[in-house]
Amino acid sequence: MAYKARLKEFDDCLQGDVIDLKTLKKLCFNGIPDTAGFRPLCWKLLLGYLPPERESWKDTLEKNRRLYKNFIDDLVVLPGTEDANGDNNFLDHPLSCNPDSRWQTFFKDNEVLLQIDKDVRRLCPDISFFQQPTEYPCHDIVSSKEIKRLHTRVQRSVLKCANVERKGLGITKITLLLKKAPEDYEPMAEGQEAHWEVVERILFLYAKLNPGQGYVQGMNEIVGPIYYAFACDPDLTFREHAEADCFFCFTNLMSEIRDFFIKTLDSTDCGINNMMTRLSMQLRKSDLDIWLRFQQLELRPEYYSFRWLTLLLSQEFPLPDVLRIWDTLFSDENRFDFLIYICCAMIVVLRDKLIRGDFPSNLKLLQSFPPTEIQKILPKSFELFLQNS
Repeated sequence: MAYKARLKEFDDCLQGDVIDLKTLKKLCFNGIPDTAGFRPLCWKLLLGYLPPERESWKDTLEKNRRLYKNFIDDLVVLPGTEDANGDNNFLDHPLSCNPDSRWQTFFKDNEVLLQIDKDVRRLCPDISFFQQPTEYPCHDIVSSKEIKRLHTRVQRSVLKCANVERKGLGITKITLLLKKAPEDYEPMAEGQEAHWEVVERILFLYAKLNPGQGYVQGMNEIVGPIYYAFACDPDLTFREHAEADCFFCFTNLMSEIRDFFIKTLDSTDCGINNMMTRLSMQLRKSDLDIWLRFQQLELRPEYYSFRWLTLLLSQEFPLPDVLRIWDTLFSDENRFDFLIYICCAMIVVLRDKLIRGDFPSNLKLLQSFPPTEIQKILPKSFELFLQNS
């Protein structure tokens, strides 16, 4: 009955003409039900993609989805084709030094794409979702001969080697072997796209639209859970546009945590160093014995918590647990303050092992966090939060 009552609370909140965001955040803070498509809708509201006024949703969605299609048309530059104005640029060539050369743009884009392609092929390897075909491949890619899928622009390295066998003065036998660079995810056949290819395009467009920051390794771990939630939406009208909606939600989220990915801002108040300092201070307040043990071992927060904080714990737990943690992080009134409490709770629940352990064993434990501890972490983080409220 408690679960049904909770579902009703969400349903009542989301059916209003104007969504009460304060009430919604309070509900989501304790976790969003996995059913009825509540999570993707709530995340769109919590990340500021959808406005509270329901009547404006249709216009907002249509405008942004149309804008995203324009991004694909305008920013996926291919040399030797007509530009956005319909002018044929066949006189352009790969060796051109002209700064306006589409070939120059193409080569520069591919430098970024190479890293993105490598990262998205490793996304969430513990589940098969990102290797599966999407129901809604990009129409421009499937139907147009001009716009090719991005992964085809990045050549995977091939190692050629030969085994030579020779017996005395007899015939020499040479066996040629081709060893491809390891790929976790293979591309789909033409006409299909795997989910990782969709994520690749989202990250590529984000990098193009944010040249001051570009793509930084780890962004794939931020966009992955958002795309997964949207692409699994039971509401087909939303699921069809998971790519565009994910792009804008990811962009909004990155606007809040982008400083974590900019090295020159590490030491500022909004940088990652300040977050790690806050974590150390909270640990000292929550469990002085562990903090003293870490001081004794010179086990500094940057050795284990940099990835926790930068990637919002997306690599520390299985995807279902990450979704649950992000329900709370996205609904935090002081965005990502609660992340400090979760990280502190991760340390406190392992206190016995950490007190006894030496530097190598403790560092290994923290860098490869036991995923089974998630059932203890969230209650403990709420406890720490209440103690400091």
